[in-house]
Amino acid sequence: MAKPKGPLPVLRRSLLTAAALGLAAPAIAQARPLRMIIPVGVGGVTDVVGRILADALQTQLGRPVVPENIPGAGSTVGAAAFHRLPADGNTIFIGTNNHPVMRAVYPNFPHDPVTDFIPLALVGRQPFVLAVHPDVPARDVASLMAWLSQKKEEANYGATNPGATNHLAGELFRQLSGASFTIVPYRTAANAVQDLLAGRMNLTIDSPTMLAPLMRDGRVRGLAVSSATPSDLVPGLPALAQVGVPGYEVTAWQVLFAKPGTPEEALAPIRDAALRAVADPAVKQRLAAAGVETWPDPSPAAAAAHVRAEVTRWAPIVSRMNLGG
Repeated sequence: MAKPKGPLPVLRRSLLTAAALGLAAPAIAQARPLRMIIPVGVGGVTDVVGRILADALQTQLGRPVVPENIPGAGSTVGAAAFHRLPADGNTIFIGTNNHPVMRAVYPNFPHDPVTDFIPLALVGRQPFVLAVHPDVPARDVASLMAWLSQKKEEANYGATNPGATNHLAGELFRQLSGASFTIVPYRTAANAVQDLLAGRMNLTIDSPTMLAPLMRDGRVRGLAVSSATPSDLVPGLPALAQVGVPGYEVTAWQVLFAKPGTPEEALAPIRDAALRAVADPAVKQRLAAAGVETWPDPSPAAAAAHVRAEVTRWAPIVSRMNLGG
């Protein structure tokens, strides 16, 4: 039989090498592409962070890492797709603020955000920005509140579907400030920002990854940050909690997860690579350029504690939400 021309495909070559060396099945599996499910749309901060991490993991692991966006229903569509796949170390999942409220917002969602996901690492975090369209006659939070008191439900707030980070941010703003406005759901954050730019939406609270360039161009006006104190990531803006909405704090974050039941020999290389990646100065620099900082302690234990705390924190807030908008 004639030999095939050209080099063998990478995967076949890896399998033949592993077989020749007598390696076990988990070692062979490492040659397969690692699929990263990103449960939000393209262009948002979690998508950007996920792709930066995927590049770093590919370098660390020496195997392809393929990001795949599966947005919808507050991350539950992507999370359900993740759970339909085998626990073999070939799929990971990057969750964000909507992760701890999936069951609270969508009671029929069958997976628990704590027990049905194995935290591997805390990846990134950033404050969000309260921003308005330039046609809104507000230069600060006080004047925005005055404008909202006049407009009430005529004012529109653009958010991703229920349970998404900017939806949670808007609901918390509404609850703590007593303001009235209509929350309009979009499939992705990028869609909501597009309507904000077009003037079809009045305000939103979303990632500086998307909003900061638009603020610099004067296409939207930033009024405050969502963190408890001002942030160096968004210089020049006060904290919403300090200028009229006491107790307000929302910080966007990302956690990398694996599926329960994944063998430790398949899990350990991914976990170790993720921790090396978030400690890498080059990765930190790429994240910082996107307006994202890494965590002082990114460990799996810290990630697990963070997710549990977020579930506890958001449960009473979600129970008071008007999920119809």
